[in-house]
Amino acid sequence: MIHIAYTHWPYIAASYGCALLATLWLGIGLALRLHRATTRLALLERPDARRKPTV
Repeated sequence: MIHIAYTHWPYIAASYGCALLATLWLGIGLALRLHRATTRLALLERPDARRKPTV
């Protein structure tokens, strides 16, 4: 009689779940940093951003 009550599949599923969550966490953080950096760069590259009037 074979009793298969406890297998290793929950541990495998948990490790894949942790890997997926870590990837999502890092990916979302990267996307937010990239968006902020792009916005800041666009503000710095505006032609009138640092130019003072010559009047």
